[in-house]
Amino acid sequence: MKIIVDAMGGDHAPQAPVEGAVMAARRYGITIVLVGKPDVIEAELKKHDTSGLSIEIEPASQVIEMEDEPARAVKAKPDSSMVVGMKMLKEGRADGFFSAGNTGGMLAAAIFHLGRIKGVKRPALSTIFPTVKGHCLLLDVGANAEVKPEYLAQFGLMGAVYAERVLGRRNPTVGLVSNGEEEKKGTPIVQEAHQLLKTMPINFYGNVEGKDIPAGLVDVVVTDGFTGNVIIKFAEGLGAMTKQLLREELSRDAKALVKTPQGAVLSLAAAGGLAWLATQSGVALGFIGGLLANTGLIGWGFKRALDRISQRTDYAEYGGAPLLGVDGVVIIGHGRSNPYAVMNGVRVAKTAVEQGVVQAIRDGIAGMPKAQSVSTGG
Repeated sequence: MKIIVDAMGGDHAPQAPVEGAVMAARRYGITIVLVGKPDVIEAELKKHDTSGLSIEIEPASQVIEMEDEPARAVKAKPDSSMVVGMKMLKEGRADGFFSAGNTGGMLAAAIFHLGRIKGVKRPALSTIFPTVKGHCLLLDVGANAEVKPEYLAQFGLMGAVYAERVLGRRNPTVGLVSNGEEEKKGTPIVQEAHQLLKTMPINFYGNVEGKDIPAGLVDVVVTDGFTGNVIIKFAEGLGAMTKQLLREELSRDAKALVKTPQGAVLSLAAAGGLAWLATQSGVALGFIGGLLANTGLIGWGFKRALDRISQRTDYAEYGGAPLLGVDGVVIIGHGRSNPYAVMNGVRVAKTAVEQGVVQAIRDGIAGMPKAQSVSTGG
């Protein structure tokens, strides 16, 4: 199997993509094709032990930057790493493509060079959204600001295929974002999409509200690209605000603790006496435990919990999310992807190839009722 990695894509390129590609080649035993400027890639590869690894370089002299206008850049930069990678995929010289570069550029390059799966009206950008139960797949998150009911119905089918085959969800539940759980809630487009989704060969849960998404009520969340993008940007902002407020309050508690007698005792213990004291008697252990339970040092345990939460919600753990509906496996990573995220992005692409996601979507679209699969002018 060959997976393409865009060596020039992302905020930390070429260091992160190249290192992540080396990690992926070693862990998964597959061939990695690094596409980009050969001299730059070779310089990065020299920093790593690549003996015994199957890593190839595909030359591409141009780069689609994060600030470039996607459609214009794809046409103006035919030798960019994104375009060259898409052409390789189209020609069957590789099985999947991962990039942490310009998301719009990847979308435009995929549509121009791979095309849509037959019958798919619009491809959808998706993302892995953290929930209290793990994570769900949210789509669309930016490809289609305006939609028709048929688009949303197809998003539901494509999302269900991906959730089952790549995320490992058995008979995944699919929910449609609305302003209420009742069928009659939502815009006319949402109401009609609800009726279409009920006829689909998927496990359609029904409407879901904003609060239901982080609660993990369903495995796949369907919405238009405008709403989906607002959801993920709001979640990012809320997470950043919560983290900042917690830091401020924990810092305030710590400063207040130092001014107390208990704080002075604990400061001395931390300087070297704690380990000795803890080994002397159960009374000492109880004394320490009481201080920890009744002072701001409980924040130490709280910080550990926060660290675990951060790991569960870290984009690097998920690697990337698929561009569904195009005729090839395309995984888009976060712009800030580190090497670990790139490695996981390759893993996701590998799994999508192995599980036949594109063919499964093709079969699902072909099996849709005629009224839903025939173009309605869009």
